[in-house]
Amino acid sequence: MPHVLVAGKIHPSGLALLRGAAGVSFDMVEEVSEPSYAPLIDKADALVLRTQPLGAETVARAARLQIVSRHGVGFDAVDVAALNARGIALSVVGDVNTVAVAEHAMMMMLAATKRVLRADRAVRDPSGWGWRNRLEAGELGGKTLLLLGFGRIGRQVAKLAAAFDMTIIAHDPWLERQGWPEGAVRPVSDLGQALALADVISVHMPKADRPALGAAELAQVKPGVVIVNTARGGIVDEAALAVAVQEGRVGAAGLDVFDDEPPAPAHPLLRFDQVLLSPHIGGLTAEGAERLAIHSVQNVLDFFAGRLDPALVVNAGALARKEAAK
Repeated sequence: MPHVLVAGKIHPSGLALLRGAAGVSFDMVEEVSEPSYAPLIDKADALVLRTQPLGAETVARAARLQIVSRHGVGFDAVDVAALNARGIALSVVGDVNTVAVAEHAMMMMLAATKRVLRADRAVRDPSGWGWRNRLEAGELGGKTLLLLGFGRIGRQVAKLAAAFDMTIIAHDPWLERQGWPEGAVRPVSDLGQALALADVISVHMPKADRPALGAAELAQVKPGVVIVNTARGGIVDEAALAVAVQEGRVGAAGLDVFDDEPPAPAHPLLRFDQVLLSPHIGGLTAEGAERLAIHSVQNVLDFFAGRLDPALVVNAGALARKEAAK
């Protein structure tokens, strides 16, 4: 009988799926931290993991663990090497939050361009109505949108932005090597050239060893650009972005993700009312949360039934090599 540890609160539909599965038991820990679930890891055959870390020390304690099912698509906080060494599968959900994240990115583009925070304050402050005459609010129509990353979410953002009559370009060297998809969005191979063209930049790429938008890249942007990041913290250098906003090189920004979550009270971006912030909720709509819970639990059930889609196992290659070496 497999025993599942659900680390972090998930939608009730996911728990209902576990309760209805024959021969399956489970524990759930609502707090989203590694120390909160680690004491229960030793009796878990499967782990459904929200956003908290999974380190090598916890993996070492998990004598029965066979699969970790991420409640999402990212796994930056998971020690994949430790899982590989133990032959433990790591799965992610499929395409369940593309629309939600794309809509959130589009909302942030609009809100930042329209200076929504300042507009709201101008109505709430009895002396603020005159702000409207400063003409700070802009338009998306006719502007150039640069997508950093042109995967599923980037392409969905492109569809939404096309309805606003934006010119859309994308920078995705990996996709260019694989074969650029058909459509109106054209690739720009040179990042510096792309940055100089863009009125709005929206980030939809994986996190790398260094920020894709650091101080050097932010020095190349078109003055007044709007920057939105709904992908991962660390892709945009937050300290450099704060400097660029302070100097006016970046006109406005929207961030749903941060290096440290939640950001510290003294975080430099918190002081700007032309910067819109949200607590990593791009994919956490009511509808999206239900899909995430169902799919992450279903991955566990499918694994033990021997029918988990290999495309959802991010370390399948490493596990196959380990098995072949036996």
